[in-house]
Amino acid sequence: MSEKFLLKKSIHVLCVLCGYFFLSAGAVHGQRKIDISGTIEWDRMEINAAVSLDLASANIRLPTGRIQGEELIGAEYITLIRPWILSLPVDSSLTIHDYIDAGNFSLLRAEGLALSAKAVPPSLSGDFTKLKSSYTISLAGISAEFIRHSRPAEARRILAPAPQTAYTGIIIIAAEELPLHGTKSSALTLPCLFPKIWDTNMNLVYERNTVNTASNTEQNPRSIVRYTAAENIFRPTPSGLSPEVQALVGDKPLRIMARGVFGKRPTDPIIDPADALAIISSEENRRLLREGRVVIVLNDEVLKDEF
Repeated sequence: MSEKFLLKKSIHVLCVLCGYFFLSAGAVHGQRKIDISGTIEWDRMEINAAVSLDLASANIRLPTGRIQGEELIGAEYITLIRPWILSLPVDSSLTIHDYIDAGNFSLLRAEGLALSAKAVPPSLSGDFTKLKSSYTISLAGISAEFIRHSRPAEARRILAPAPQTAYTGIIIIAAEELPLHGTKSSALTLPCLFPKIWDTNMNLVYERNTVNTASNTEQNPRSIVRYTAAENIFRPTPSGLSPEVQALVGDKPLRIMARGVFGKRPTDPIIDPADALAIISSEENRRLLREGRVVIVLNDEVLKDEF
């Protein structure tokens, strides 16, 4: 999405907002009731939001004011969703807001992520007192904005690799509380856009630059991992996997129990060196990292964030 396009869209939104600034006293922003609610769904890699406008508080009467209400929702949506986009964790220590503060990402591009949402046209509530619209933003699309490399980094290798089984994908099970590296406490592993994977010797096994971005397009953005719940890897099927998980990791994945978790925000699973060697000792298995065929199993309670 080009900066020029985002600039035009932002100017349009600003003009609409300015137009509504001078609505009657009942529609002053401090009195107008327009709310947002929604969920960040890490297992679906989506942000789903709903914006609701109380028509009476905005001095809007039906049917003549419906278009006015729809335009108001569209304009206010950017302001309402912005805090939730900016608070998204990019990795174990930084949010999108941190990237902007450091000058490594622009607020204009962040608003472009909001504008990329798939929107459902506004509809009236059953009692005709509210106008509601819903929006879906792809987290994979947001991830794509933070992938800058054109060639994947080489995964770590060893000098004398032992023969390894060729797997079709990698599943790391981190659904329970795990020892938090460098502390005497434990924590649930949390989701982020770009988790790293370490071994217990703190050798880096996997990170965002490992992934081949050749097939990462605006129409088909990729994320470096898929998050899922434990129930999706213990199904009564030959592979034991849900169809969505099996589509990514195949029917013969390497299943790994995480041994710990790392990070200021605990997002990075730590695995046994033997499991790390099973991945990096084989070209077939290193390819799984380049293709992002990695699933991390998390606790149900961290897979959805409501706002």
